[in-house]
Amino acid sequence: MTKTRVLAALVMGPLAIAAILLLPTPWMAALSAVIFLLGLWEWLKLAEIDDTISRSVLLVANLLMMVAIVWASRSSSGGSMVLFQLMSLIGAVWWLLSLLWLRHYEFASDHDTHARVFKLAAATLSVIPAWCALALIHAERPNGQYWLLVALMIVWFADSGAYFAGRTFGKRKLSPRISPNKTVEGLIGGIVAGMGVALIGAALIGVELSQYPGVALVAAWTILFSVVGDLFESLLKRHVGAKDSGALIPGHGGVLDRIDSVLAALPVFAVGKLLLGF
Repeated sequence: MTKTRVLAALVMGPLAIAAILLLPTPWMAALSAVIFLLGLWEWLKLAEIDDTISRSVLLVANLLMMVAIVWASRSSSGGSMVLFQLMSLIGAVWWLLSLLWLRHYEFASDHDTHARVFKLAAATLSVIPAWCALALIHAERPNGQYWLLVALMIVWFADSGAYFAGRTFGKRKLSPRISPNKTVEGLIGGIVAGMGVALIGAALIGVELSQYPGVALVAAWTILFSVVGDLFESLLKRHVGAKDSGALIPGHGGVLDRIDSVLAALPVFAVGKLLLGF
């Protein structure tokens, strides 16, 4: 299984980096919409929307929201990113509120209609703002594509750092009921790795030295909320007794298993970058 995971990562990683660096923002937004909607499809399954027609209708509804945001942002002068900024802010606020849900494990776990409604709302509040944040970061000129790559590498390096630090030093459980393998030591290792790659990326982009503290601060919050996104998906899976969100990616499970951290990280990074102006 480890060999399969490594091979899949070796294929997906370069493709993702090439897309970020080479595609214009409209094409990058379209590609990411496909990926995020695949993740949403799996989320709907975890929310126990078992009927294919119902899931398809909900998927199309979210797609139409994306289309509506793009359409409403068009203007004779070339367009505005205000709606994308607003949705990114909504996403950051939602992930802050989701901490209450993680604290109250049993909330919406009873498999009834009301539980589904909450999980469907959470799906839209997670996927749409993350997609808007991705487009917002990538569209910035002249270095938007580089900043998007840095944002994603923060998440990737934090995940790897947490894995190795957790295996080597991990003793104190971070959230034993939701994700027994996560440790406080792993979290610290992830923060160190993620902040390190953020500062290296900022140096390569050419950020002024005075802005480094802001970059480090945003990176730290991005990493913390990437963990929140991971924990939230784990919560959804535990509610329904699922090991993975799907089986589309060999050795990695489903698409949602790969983007759960990114869904929470991107709005936080986008809002932090806007507020601190780097």
